Amino acid sequence: MTALRSTLFMVLAVLVTPFFGFAVPIAGIFGHGPASFMAGLWGRIVIEIARLTCGIRWTVEGQENVPTHPVVMMAKHQSAWETLFMESHFPPQCWIIKRELLWLPFVGWGLMGIRSIAIDRSSGHSAIEQIVEQGTRRMQQGMWVSIFPEGTRIAVGRKGRYGMGGAILATRAGVPILPIAHNAGEYWGRYAFRKHPGTVRFVIGPEIPTAGREAASVNAEVEAWIEGQMRRLNPERYADA
Repeated sequence: MTALRSTLFMVLAVLVTPFFGFAVPIAGIFGHGPASFMAGLWGRIVIEIARLTCGIRWTVEGQENVPTHPVVMMAKHQSAWETLFMESHFPPQCWIIKRELLWLPFVGWGLMGIRSIAIDRSSGHSAIEQIVEQGTRRMQQGMWVSIFPEGTRIAVGRKGRYGMGGAILATRAGVPILPIAHNAGEYWGRYAFRKHPGTVRFVIGPEIPTAGREAASVNAEVEAWIEGQMRRLNPERYADA
């Protein structure tokens, strides 16, 4: 039954995605607001398909922590679910992504439409400067900037190295960081075709201030909060970590 439900989800998601692959960049001609609206609509539709076909539901903790001003959002990355949820449930945002994602048909075009910041991760310092320059400009335009600090999807119960890009951007732009933890990987696994029913627990932390602080200190606080929440959400997964 799980395989059948997962197949149905995949078929429906593939059917709706091409439309938005064109709609998001076309909407972007009229500004980041219309493009973000279309991208958010796509995200809502796909996670609703996942709910109806695969039984993936969710709860949100810390909704009161969502601010009205631009922030750098730094989140745990376990699956595609949280990307869809963040795009559809938060204010207009752009993503800091690896450049290769722009080559993906439809999805890559949508990422361009919402003005994502595509970097070459092998370029070191120049990539950081690109993040700071473009990210600051996006936030001055009223957008949020979202980043997965571990850089890639991490299996449930594991922890990757937290990169400095988001913390450097936040400290140099003078904006707080909004940390995010969740356990979506329990039900929508890392690169997994099979998706399992259950309730994702999505936790929004309080803002982490950056004014007058070193980026390394801010990054360490973000990592400590996210990883602490992961152990609270699924302590059994981290028993041997």
